[in-house]
Amino acid sequence: MYNLIDGKKIASLIKLEIAEEVARRAKSGRKIPHLAAILVGSNGSSETYVNSKVKDCAEVGFKSTLIRLEEEISEAELINRINNLNEDPDIDGFIVQLPLPVHIMENKIIEAIDPEKDADGFHPVNIGRMVIGLPGYMPATPYGIVELLHRYKIETSGKECVIIGRSNIVGRPLSILLSQKGMDATVTVVHSKTINITAHLKKADIIVAALGSPGFLKADMVKPGAVVIDVGTTRLLSSESKSGWKLAGDVDFENVAPLCSYITPVPGGVGPMTRVALLRNTLMAVRKK
Repeated sequence: MYNLIDGKKIASLIKLEIAEEVARRAKSGRKIPHLAAILVGSNGSSETYVNSKVKDCAEVGFKSTLIRLEEEISEAELINRINNLNEDPDIDGFIVQLPLPVHIMENKIIEAIDPEKDADGFHPVNIGRMVIGLPGYMPATPYGIVELLHRYKIETSGKECVIIGRSNIVGRPLSILLSQKGMDATVTVVHSKTINITAHLKKADIIVAALGSPGFLKADMVKPGAVVIDVGTTRLLSSESKSGWKLAGDVDFENVAPLCSYITPVPGGVGPMTRVALLRNTLMAVRKK
C-alpha cells in the first residue's frame, strides 16, 4: 500500500510556522512582510494560482498586492511596472506570474526583477547562488519538493533520482538541489531527446515528473517501491466539476500509485508547497532588511 504525500497538510504546518513568526514581528513593532504579484492577461490557471497566493498571505498575516495588467501591455511598460515594485520600500518580495503573452520575453522580465525581491527565485543571481550552495531565494517548486522529501523523511542519499523535464523553473534547478551535499542523490535528467526514457525510469528510486503532459508516467515505467513526485498541473475540460475543468498530473495515478512507496496527488501535492515557498522567500527578504 502506498503512502500519500500530502502537500496540503505540510503547507499548512509551514504556514503556521510562518504565521507565528509574523505575529512575533508585529508584536515587537517590526515590519510585516508584503508580497506582491503581477498578473498579465487572464490565463485561467494563473488566475486560480494568484488568487490562492492572496489567500495564503491573509492566512499568515502578510500584506499582499495584486496588480492586474492587460494582455496587450508592452514589454517596456511591464518592465516599468516592475521597476516601480523594485523601488517601493514597502514591497519585500514580488512575482510576475508566468506564462506571459507571446510578445513579451520571459527572460527579460525575470532579469528586470531586483534579485533581493525575487520571491519566485528565478533571477540568474539567485539561481547562481543556489548552484554554488550559497544561501538565497530558492526556486519555489524545487524548494517545495525538497521540503516534502525532508518532512516525510524520504531518504535521498545515494538514491537514483530521475527527473522528467529540463525547464529552468523545475527540472534544472531541482537536479542541482538533489545532487548537492546534504541531499546526495545521483540525478539523471531525461527529456524529449532522451533515448529509451523507460530504461532510465525503471532504475529510479525517486521519479519527479515535470513535463506538463497529462498521464505521461505509466505503471510499466516505474519499479516497485519507487517514490513518485508529480509536478504536472494541466487543466483539462471536465463535465464532472462545477468549474468545467479539472487539474491533471503527469502521472497515471490510478495505475502507478499501487507500485509506489510514496506518491504525490494532483491537486494537493506539490502545488501548495510551491505557494508556501513564495511566503518563505518573502519572509527571508524582510528578515534581511
